[in-house]
Amino acid sequence: MSGLLCLCRQGFEPELAGELSERAAYAGIAGYARTQRNDGYVLFATDEGSALSQALPWRSLIFARQKLVVLAELRELDPSDRITPILAALEGQARFGDMWVEHPDSDEGKPLAGLARAFGNALRPALRKAGLLTDKPNTALPRVHVVFVDGRHAFVCTADTRDSAPWPLGIPRLKLLPEAPSRSALKLDEALLTLMRPEEREHLVKPGMRAADLGAAPGGWTWVLTRQHMHVISVDNGPLREHVLQTGLVEHLRADGFHWQPEAPLDWMVCDMVEQPRRVAERMATWFREGWCQHAIFNLKLPMKKRWDETRLCLELFQQQAGRPLNLRAKQLYHDREEITVLAW
Repeated sequence: MSGLLCLCRQGFEPELAGELSERAAYAGIAGYARTQRNDGYVLFATDEGSALSQALPWRSLIFARQKLVVLAELRELDPSDRITPILAALEGQARFGDMWVEHPDSDEGKPLAGLARAFGNALRPALRKAGLLTDKPNTALPRVHVVFVDGRHAFVCTADTRDSAPWPLGIPRLKLLPEAPSRSALKLDEALLTLMRPEEREHLVKPGMRAADLGAAPGGWTWVLTRQHMHVISVDNGPLREHVLQTGLVEHLRADGFHWQPEAPLDWMVCDMVEQPRRVAERMATWFREGWCQHAIFNLKLPMKKRWDETRLCLELFQQQAGRPLNLRAKQLYHDREEITVLAW
């Protein structure tokens, strides 16, 4: 078989299936999405897996944490010898630069973590003996993935290291530092890491830039920006943590972040306010239309139903009302919950 295997947040399989189905149809590639709610993954079955992967870059997918091209689906694996059928599935493939054994980040998938670690230790030397794996990791070559969805059912896949998540399970391992004002700091940290390529980050995020944080209290996102040595106007009627103010980089304005506007154009605007997603999209568009910022990261809190439809509507609304062409990326990050994070510049 062929197709795309995409990992996602548990419970958001219908949204990912809808996204893959709609975008595959737009690309003119026939296929269908196969999933069940709470599986933590979606298989989009198609005879054109590689072509679909090229048509849907990983950074352009909103609900996919990871994107893999399926080489084989193996069912009824014998627990006493899972290696032989995997080697058979890889017969004729060129050498891979690395190998990951993974599982969905779901209630049923998490207990497979031990199996994934142990099996990876056994599979790696077998792949090298068969000439299928380099002695040392080589990011210039494709990566082979074995994704267990239960102990007897696995997908054998490949990933382009330039067009896939660089972390197992598609989850960046970020540590919440003791001085972080809130756990929301991890969302902005992950957004800066995930939504931009390293060379883009170097160009777009520079010390000395001026930013606004709308709805800033208690200061998690402001704190992240100050760690990038930006000057921040933090807009919120609520208080900020004292150590955030003591950085000397923060001006706290007690105002409604949804209505405030800057006196002069800023480099960045960030926003994590709890509000209806369409209202947020319209306000964010105003910032670009009026020229108040050059770059923005903001969250859209999604409703409980028709979340893919609402996502598409909000992003289209934002682009239409911004009044100028924009680079736009959106993704449901690991540290997001019922929301997506949007980068625009």
